Amino acid sequence: MPTEPILDVRNLRTWFPVGRETVKAVDDVSFTLAPGRTLCIVGESGSGKSITARSILQIVGTPGRIVGGEILYRPDPSAQAVDIAKLPPRGARMRALRGRDIAMIFQEPMTSLSPIHKIGWQIAEGLVAHGLADRRAARARAVELLRQVEIPSPEIAVDRFPFEFSGGMRQRAMIAMALACHPKVLIADEPTTALDVTTQAEILRLIKKLQDEAGLAVLFITHDMGVVAQIADDVLVMYHGAVVEHAPVQTLFARPEHPYTVKLLDAAKKLGMAAPPARPSVPAGAPVLEVRDLTMTYPAQASLFRPPKPPTHAVRGVSFDLYEGENLGIVGESGSGKTTIGSCLIRILQPTGGSVRYRMRDGATRDLVQLDRDGLRPVHREIRMVFQDPFASLNPRMTVEQCIGEPLLVNGLLSGKALSQRVRELLVRVGLPADCGSRYPHAFSGGQRQRIVIARALALDPRLIIADEATSALDVTLRGQILDLLLELQPKLGLSFIFISHDLGVIRYFCNRIAVMHRGEIVEIGAADDICARPQMPYTQRLLAAVPEADPAHRSLVAEAAP
Repeated sequence: MPTEPILDVRNLRTWFPVGRETVKAVDDVSFTLAPGRTLCIVGESGSGKSITARSILQIVGTPGRIVGGEILYRPDPSAQAVDIAKLPPRGARMRALRGRDIAMIFQEPMTSLSPIHKIGWQIAEGLVAHGLADRRAARARAVELLRQVEIPSPEIAVDRFPFEFSGGMRQRAMIAMALACHPKVLIADEPTTALDVTTQAEILRLIKKLQDEAGLAVLFITHDMGVVAQIADDVLVMYHGAVVEHAPVQTLFARPEHPYTVKLLDAAKKLGMAAPPARPSVPAGAPVLEVRDLTMTYPAQASLFRPPKPPTHAVRGVSFDLYEGENLGIVGESGSGKTTIGSCLIRILQPTGGSVRYRMRDGATRDLVQLDRDGLRPVHREIRMVFQDPFASLNPRMTVEQCIGEPLLVNGLLSGKALSQRVRELLVRVGLPADCGSRYPHAFSGGQRQRIVIARALALDPRLIIADEATSALDVTLRGQILDLLLELQPKLGLSFIFISHDLGVIRYFCNRIAVMHRGEIVEIGAADDICARPQMPYTQRLLAAVPEADPAHRSLVAEAAP
């Protein structure tokens, strides 16, 4: 394997002038990347991981800019190195490199894919733009790539829109788009963050397989130390824009030197499957929520241009109870119906069958399925939801203070200075600066936006929180902090949780019971310890086997991809 680096980053500095201050997002970062090797960059939200990757492609958002350092790209040892840092971002040379030689898989596929263009054209567009193929050949290449990333019926999928794909399929389509022009360097920015463990394992195997076949150099950004242990050759640890440790993966896990690296690894162990749980004890009493035979069926869709689609049974006869002070975890693959259940419980969706009986704080019991909009208003003060995609659930035209304070304002609880003070308290409670309320959502990292959403959910002092992947966008240290925060607040506020997640380590740590879903049905439900230690159903066993182990000596997830 060649040892000459294809990418050599030296003393990179990318800064953001903000008013009279300068945010040093990337400050004196250096590393090399060789063909066939995988370098993982880890660190907490806001540490500069994504800005480092975007600097390589010269796609740093305004007002950020590269103020120093070199990004030397050498496609082969005999070629002259190109300093990307010196190229104009909109110049022809940079456009030729971007997507063709160096490609990127972005963190949030729904914000990276155009909702009004078919998947096939979005994959083929790069080939046409770089002059590598005409439209007919580019379409054929798109079908081939969809088949390569194992999307079913690629000849049909090529003419579908992103909203017709599940989260895992959209991420596969993003990988196909990145690989369209046969790049030499692949930058993957949190490509498995929002995926369930089985789909994540498939994506990791796919990237490893393609890397072995094409000799790709992979720069992989993640906050999951289990993923790092499974795929990395070398690890770069970033903190506040700087590199604090750089070592081979075996060395870093066995003998971490920097205190922050030790903290990362300790946090990963804390939320590992072997770690002791921190879940609350559940007091005896009547259920606060009784779900019986909940069903959600989307009707058949007719079209003038396509064959009619049959009805979609998203949720099929689901039943469970939730007790006061209990945390119930719901796990399953993408498309299993987890999020649909949460949306039905809070009545974002109108269920097509069953009942959802909720006991209010005043003792009255109401069937949420039967309530109209006015009847739901007092319920929505007691039941709040943390949505999966924080960017989509925050209004980009509202400041953070307006986003968090809106439920208080709408319900007539606070206004003026009292509202501002309450927002500041909530920001501090979720680990954000109290004075960041005047900023807009786009100014925050993905993990920071998720904390803003959690702060908004806590604003009305709810009784029940439905958390849909509430910690998926957080790095491992903040994930543990947020979970501990919720556990600390739980007895004080009398909270119960329905926690929807693909992270079984988080579910085991946080939840008293676990419900495992598959194809719209609960296939297994029981105490968290019993489900994790003694799963009865083959599907549950497969889920647990796909959990990445934070030990580079046991690379079970990518072993199948080895040549």
